[in-house]
Amino acid sequence: MVRIVAFLLAVGMLATGCFAGSATSDRLRVVLPFPPAQGMSPWSDDALLLTRLGIAEPLVELDTNGKPVPGLAESWAKVDATTWRFRVRGGVKLHDGTTLTTQHVADALTKAASASPVPRAVKGLGLTAKADGDREVVVTTTKPDPVLPQRLSSPNLVILAGSAGTGPFMLKSLQGKDTAVLDAFAQHWAGAPQVSGVDVRFVPDGTARAAALRAGEADVVHALPVAAAANLDGGQLLEVPLPRTVSLHLNTSKPPFADAGLRAAARSSVDPNALAKGVYEGRADAAQGIYGPASPWAGQRTINHPTAPATPAGQKVVLATYGDRAELPEVASVIAEALRAKGFVVEQVVREYSLLEPDLLAGKFDAVVSTRSYLLDTGDPFTYLATDMTCGGSYNLARLCDPAIDTAIGQAQDALKVEAAILATDALVPLVHERARIGVAQGVTEVAADSFERHLITKATRRS
Repeated sequence: MVRIVAFLLAVGMLATGCFAGSATSDRLRVVLPFPPAQGMSPWSDDALLLTRLGIAEPLVELDTNGKPVPGLAESWAKVDATTWRFRVRGGVKLHDGTTLTTQHVADALTKAASASPVPRAVKGLGLTAKADGDREVVVTTTKPDPVLPQRLSSPNLVILAGSAGTGPFMLKSLQGKDTAVLDAFAQHWAGAPQVSGVDVRFVPDGTARAAALRAGEADVVHALPVAAAANLDGGQLLEVPLPRTVSLHLNTSKPPFADAGLRAAARSSVDPNALAKGVYEGRADAAQGIYGPASPWAGQRTINHPTAPATPAGQKVVLATYGDRAELPEVASVIAEALRAKGFVVEQVVREYSLLEPDLLAGKFDAVVSTRSYLLDTGDPFTYLATDMTCGGSYNLARLCDPAIDTAIGQAQDALKVEAAILATDALVPLVHERARIGVAQGVTEVAADSFERHLITKATRRS
């Protein structure tokens, strides 16, 4: 794992230079928005880089509907309420040339489960893993967990052995602190990649990322801002509906939004359609509820709001958001004006997320505009609901605490009924459902259209 950790530690500054390669070489030039944070381990959010770039792989993958499908594990079976048996693919080669063993898998899962902090996907499960022969790994939890296979799809739970992963690309070298160089791994278990390597540059500025694509200096650019995407040719833009919702969280633990009538007044001031058409220029979907177009199982539904809006009388509202995502400050400004028009007095706070998070989690703001994946690490909506909408939830920005809702989430039986109960409180006001916006150069094909944003460059990605 030394090489992976070194990669995550070293890549910490934005890039300013150009790629050495040209568009005619047999390498892909990829521009990503966020470098790994220094000091972060592969079990943090930085692990997404490992799967997006094809450096490492988990035991289980998710299909487009969020159902578990084979990854490094070719099959699995539930033994009892707390025990699962996973059959590991045979003949999988690691990047150091050795063969993946069940002990490698067990060790990797054990290290992840004992990491500090523990990855969200397995936090509180008491997960243990033991090799059982040449092909099987037994995974146990301290309490029943019906979605354990989905949990093991998390990028935080990729299988690493020492310094080696198993993906179609292997980390070859670093160039300064702002780029990474990957070479194709010809012995990948699913076949050799279609290109000889990937040159990665990290550029936080979205306009600069789009400019690199237009100038022919990049083949794939991830996370284009709306304004930059609007200036690209249609063939250069890949848009993918995401299970990610921008929402207004109203703090129910203190005035003014401890009052249900004032929450209803705030909710009634918001126009999701106007936000989708205005701020997002039609490149997002107006929210009907928590779940959006990326989750066709949600379908069309009607949400009831039983509390009548009260009339605000100059109550002060501190509305916070973060500027790391280009559209959020503009969304917050539109909402602030709408709240003022209703009769609230609004103060806005915009910071970088890392500086804002402690106060967000402490409930210091009256209202927060934030974006969250409602399928989080598992593809299962109840994991998100438990984290964000329960009394003990670790990311409950609305400070919502309703024992009946907690019970319904714990039973994990009907996500749409739970959604209706949450939205009836007006503690959470869904605004828009986001889309991934990926810039793709002419002639580049098979860039992954992954609604979970776990995969971007795969063995099939190529330049024709």
